[in-house]
Amino acid sequence: MLDLGQTFAPLAVLTWASRNWAALAMAMTIASLLAFLVLLVAKYVRISLNIFIDTHPPAMMAPVAFRLPDGEEVWFRSFDGTALKGMLLSRARGKKYKGTIVFCHEFASDMHSCERYARPLIEAGFDVFTFDFRGHGESSCPRDYKPLQWPSDKECEDVLGACVYVESMLESQGMPSCIGLFGISRGAGAALLAASSDPNIKAIICDGAFSTETTLAALMRRWASIFARVKLVYENHPEAFWRMLVWLVIRFAQPKLDRKFLSVAKALREMQPRAMLFIHGRRDSYIREDQTRLLYAQAPSPKYLWLVPEAKHNQSVVVAPREYAARTTAFFRKHLADEQVAPGEITNPAETEVA
Repeated sequence: MLDLGQTFAPLAVLTWASRNWAALAMAMTIASLLAFLVLLVAKYVRISLNIFIDTHPPAMMAPVAFRLPDGEEVWFRSFDGTALKGMLLSRARGKKYKGTIVFCHEFASDMHSCERYARPLIEAGFDVFTFDFRGHGESSCPRDYKPLQWPSDKECEDVLGACVYVESMLESQGMPSCIGLFGISRGAGAALLAASSDPNIKAIICDGAFSTETTLAALMRRWASIFARVKLVYENHPEAFWRMLVWLVIRFAQPKLDRKFLSVAKALREMQPRAMLFIHGRRDSYIREDQTRLLYAQAPSPKYLWLVPEAKHNQSVVVAPREYAARTTAFFRKHLADEQVAPGEITNPAETEVA
């Protein structure tokens, strides 16, 4: 027997569609656009996440590029209990003590790289404590930890562990617990993150520093020009799109890598005032100078910016070794040892405003 309801149901649908074709077409268009955007974002996230995890920056210095320092080797603990290897380099013989500086090496290096950067400080009367980040040198590498060039809470905990070790050592000797930090690239970012929660850190030098969010957004624009097939599409994404994409990539990366990628820029905005010297190579094609400029703009005063002509990433000390030694030493003499330093010994206002 024929079911009239089944017979007329398709007819009713066709009748409704014919009467509401405009609304139906609009809904289908919106749905198609949303589906396109979801697929586009998913593609960007997938590619960016892979590059975020697997791409390494160019090698900076080989161990043979400098002599190995000779100091007192020690073991200490990161804030999460990871065993780390460190070395205390004492000031030159006969020099009056001026302060202690914790050195934070760059990604894919080790504590010995401090020799090229910190030797002038040791000769000027500063003690330097250098250490291997987790997964580097002789320090422990926790299970499932993969070292990356992006500063995270793990590297921040390593720096804080080194600072607490040094501060406790100074207190046990009846000396002031105020210290300085000297960070290179990722080590500079980790140093800034640590400084935001340790009031004993009095002065910081950051060479090649960057914030993960802004640097990742800049790199994504470059990656999009390689992987995107439609130039018109990737050239016209609004700024909000890149911010959303960075947020998604970091949110997907954090549980996958079991760490938090903290904001260096936010740490600077919330940091109590302490002296900072930002150094960056003007020919750095990996971390552009505008990334350091953004951090410098958000840092509290007193602050200094030295842009080194002809220097690539982490190569300012190679391009201008004498000037590098003079400026870094003058900075810590003034802001850690509280000595009088002539104007212009650290940086000149004209250099800070270089376009």
